[in-house]
Amino acid sequence: MLNTWFVMPTCLPLVLRRCHTCASESFRANGKFRVNAHHKLLDAWLLALCTSCGETTRLTILERAHVRSIRPDLLDRMHDNDPGLAAELLQDPAVRRRNHIALDWDGAWRLDTGGTDHLDREVIDIEVRFLARIPVRPARLVAEGCGLSRSEVERLITEGKLVSAVRLSGRLSGDFTFTLKR
Repeated sequence: MLNTWFVMPTCLPLVLRRCHTCASESFRANGKFRVNAHHKLLDAWLLALCTSCGETTRLTILERAHVRSIRPDLLDRMHDNDPGLAAELLQDPAVRRRNHIALDWDGAWRLDTGGTDHLDREVIDIEVRFLARIPVRPARLVAEGCGLSRSEVERLITEGKLVSAVRLSGRLSGDFTFTLKR
Protein backbone atom coordinates (compact mmCIF):
# COMPACT_ATOMS: atom_id res chain seq x y z
CA MET A 1 0.00 0.00 0.00
CA LEU A 2 1.38 3.39 -1.05
CA ASN A 3 1.33 6.05 1.68
CA THR A 4 1.62 9.74 0.83
CA TRP A 5 3.66 12.30 2.72
CA PHE A 6 3.37 16.02 2.08
CA VAL A 7 6.12 18.62 2.32
CA MET A 8 4.26 21.88 2.92
CA PRO A 9 5.32 25.44 3.59
CA THR A 10 4.48 26.91 7.00
CA CYS A 11 5.50 30.49 6.16
CA LEU A 12 7.29 32.44 3.45
CA PRO A 13 11.00 31.62 3.14
CA LEU A 14 13.72 34.15 3.92
CA VAL A 15 14.95 36.10 0.91
CA LEU A 16 18.74 35.96 0.69
CA ARG A 17 20.10 39.32 -0.48
CA ARG A 18 22.60 41.75 1.01
CA CYS A 19 21.14 44.73 2.88
CA HIS A 20 22.66 48.03 1.79
CA THR A 21 22.14 49.56 5.23
CA CYS A 22 23.52 46.98 7.68
CA ALA A 23 25.14 44.30 5.44
CA SER A 24 22.75 41.61 6.72
CA GLU A 25 22.13 38.74 4.31
CA SER A 26 18.40 38.08 4.74
CA PHE A 27 15.02 39.72 4.30
CA ARG A 28 11.55 38.57 5.34
CA ALA A 29 8.76 39.01 2.80
CA ASN A 30 5.41 39.64 4.48
CA GLY A 31 3.17 39.60 1.40
CA LYS A 32 2.96 43.37 0.92
CA PHE A 33 3.06 44.75 -2.61
CA ARG A 34 3.62 48.23 -4.01
CA VAL A 35 2.03 49.09 -7.36
CA ASN A 36 2.95 52.34 -9.09
CA ALA A 37 1.26 53.73 -12.21
CA HIS A 38 2.88 55.83 -14.94
CA HIS A 39 -0.09 56.72 -17.12
CA LYS A 40 -0.89 53.36 -18.78
CA LEU A 41 2.29 51.63 -17.55
CA LEU A 42 2.60 49.84 -14.21
CA ASP A 43 5.48 48.87 -11.97
CA ALA A 44 4.91 46.36 -9.15
CA TRP A 45 7.20 45.23 -6.36
CA LEU A 46 7.03 42.71 -3.55
CA LEU A 47 8.32 44.36 -0.38
CA ALA A 48 10.64 42.61 2.06
CA LEU A 49 12.13 43.79 5.37
CA CYS A 50 15.72 43.25 6.51
CA THR A 51 15.79 40.78 9.41
CA SER A 52 18.41 42.90 11.23
CA CYS A 53 17.61 46.59 10.70
CA GLY A 54 14.11 46.55 9.19
CA GLU A 55 15.13 48.35 5.99
CA THR A 56 12.73 47.72 3.09
CA THR A 57 13.84 46.25 -0.22
CA ARG A 58 11.72 46.00 -3.34
CA LEU A 59 11.68 42.84 -5.45
CA THR A 60 10.63 43.72 -8.99
CA ILE A 61 7.55 41.84 -10.20
CA LEU A 62 6.39 44.06 -13.09
CA GLU A 63 8.39 46.75 -14.82
CA ARG A 64 6.73 49.26 -17.16
CA ALA A 65 4.01 46.75 -18.06
CA HIS A 66 1.05 48.06 -20.04
CA VAL A 67 -2.03 47.98 -17.85
CA ARG A 68 -4.02 45.97 -20.42
CA SER A 69 -1.37 43.24 -20.51
CA ILE A 70 -1.85 42.44 -16.80
CA ARG A 71 -4.54 39.97 -15.78
CA PRO A 72 -7.14 41.79 -13.64
CA ASP A 73 -7.09 39.03 -10.99
CA LEU A 74 -3.29 39.40 -10.63
CA LEU A 75 -3.61 43.13 -10.15
CA ASP A 76 -6.42 42.63 -7.61
CA ARG A 77 -4.30 40.14 -5.65
CA MET A 78 -1.40 42.63 -5.55
CA HIS A 79 -3.71 45.42 -4.35
CA ASP A 80 -5.07 43.04 -1.67
CA ASN A 81 -1.50 42.14 -0.53
CA ASP A 82 -2.23 38.44 -1.05
CA PRO A 83 0.40 36.34 0.83
CA GLY A 84 -0.41 33.38 -1.45
CA LEU A 85 0.62 35.46 -4.45
CA ALA A 86 3.83 36.44 -2.65
CA ALA A 87 4.59 32.74 -2.11
CA GLU A 88 3.91 31.95 -5.78
CA LEU A 89 6.10 34.80 -6.99
CA LEU A 90 8.99 33.96 -4.67
CA GLN A 91 9.02 30.45 -6.12
CA ASP A 92 9.09 31.75 -9.70
CA PRO A 93 12.62 31.24 -11.07
CA ALA A 94 12.26 34.27 -13.36
CA VAL A 95 11.50 36.56 -10.40
CA ARG A 96 14.46 35.15 -8.43
CA ARG A 97 16.79 35.60 -11.42
CA ARG A 98 15.59 39.14 -12.17
CA ASN A 99 16.13 40.21 -8.57
CA HIS A 100 19.34 38.20 -7.96
CA ILE A 101 17.95 36.49 -4.88
CA ALA A 102 17.90 33.02 -3.38
CA LEU A 103 15.52 31.56 -0.81
CA ASP A 104 16.27 30.06 2.59
CA TRP A 105 13.60 27.49 3.50
CA ASP A 106 15.08 26.50 6.89
CA GLY A 107 12.23 26.46 9.40
CA ALA A 108 9.64 27.45 6.76
CA TRP A 109 8.25 23.97 5.98
CA ARG A 110 6.99 20.84 7.69
CA LEU A 111 6.51 17.19 6.79
CA ASP A 112 3.01 15.71 7.14
CA THR A 113 3.22 11.90 7.22
CA GLY A 114 -0.43 11.27 8.06
CA GLY A 115 0.47 9.30 11.19
CA THR A 116 2.87 6.53 12.19
CA ASP A 117 0.71 3.43 11.63
CA HIS A 118 2.71 2.49 8.49
CA LEU A 119 6.07 2.34 10.31
CA ASP A 120 5.54 -1.12 11.80
CA ARG A 121 5.33 -2.86 8.41
CA GLU A 122 8.22 -4.85 6.93
CA VAL A 123 8.12 -3.00 3.58
CA ILE A 124 6.99 0.62 3.31
CA ASP A 125 6.16 2.31 -0.02
CA ILE A 126 5.98 6.08 0.31
CA GLU A 127 5.12 8.82 -2.17
CA VAL A 128 6.47 12.26 -1.19
CA ARG A 129 4.52 15.24 -2.63
CA PHE A 130 5.80 18.81 -2.50
CA LEU A 131 3.13 21.50 -2.15
CA ALA A 132 5.78 24.12 -2.98
CA ARG A 133 9.22 24.00 -4.56
CA ILE A 134 11.10 23.53 -1.31
CA PRO A 135 14.63 22.15 -1.78
CA VAL A 136 15.09 19.41 0.84
CA ARG A 137 17.39 16.42 1.10
CA PRO A 138 15.31 13.25 0.58
CA ALA A 139 17.41 11.46 3.21
CA ARG A 140 16.34 14.11 5.74
CA LEU A 141 12.66 13.54 4.88
CA VAL A 142 13.04 9.77 5.24
CA ALA A 143 14.84 10.20 8.57
CA GLU A 144 12.22 12.60 9.92
CA GLY A 145 9.22 10.64 8.60
CA CYS A 146 10.42 7.23 9.77
CA GLY A 147 11.99 8.33 13.06
CA LEU A 148 15.50 7.31 12.00
CA SER A 149 18.84 9.04 12.35
CA ARG A 150 20.49 10.47 9.23
CA SER A 151 23.39 7.99 9.59
CA GLU A 152 20.91 5.10 9.79
CA VAL A 153 19.23 6.32 6.59
CA GLU A 154 22.64 6.47 4.87
CA ARG A 155 23.37 2.91 6.05
CA LEU A 156 20.01 1.69 4.65
CA ILE A 157 20.79 3.34 1.29
CA THR A 158 24.22 1.68 1.20
CA GLU A 159 22.75 -1.74 2.07
CA GLY A 160 20.08 -1.39 -0.64
CA LYS A 161 17.21 -1.46 1.85
CA LEU A 162 16.14 2.08 0.97
CA VAL A 163 15.63 2.48 -2.76
CA SER A 164 14.19 5.14 -5.02
CA ALA A 165 14.20 6.10 -8.69
CA VAL A 166 15.73 9.46 -7.67
CA ARG A 167 19.08 10.07 -6.03
CA LEU A 168 18.48 10.34 -2.28
CA SER A 169 21.72 12.16 -1.46
CA GLY A 170 21.30 15.64 -3.03
CA ARG A 171 18.55 18.22 -2.69
CA LEU A 172 15.19 17.71 -4.34
CA SER A 173 12.09 19.88 -4.70
CA GLY A 174 9.90 17.59 -6.79
CA ASP A 175 7.70 14.61 -6.01
CA PHE A 176 9.33 11.20 -5.63
CA THR A 177 8.68 7.72 -4.25
CA PHE A 178 10.83 5.36 -2.21
CA THR A 179 10.66 1.87 -0.72
CA LEU A 180 12.06 0.99 2.70
CA LYS A 181 12.68 -2.67 3.58
CA ARG A 182 13.40 -3.41 7.23
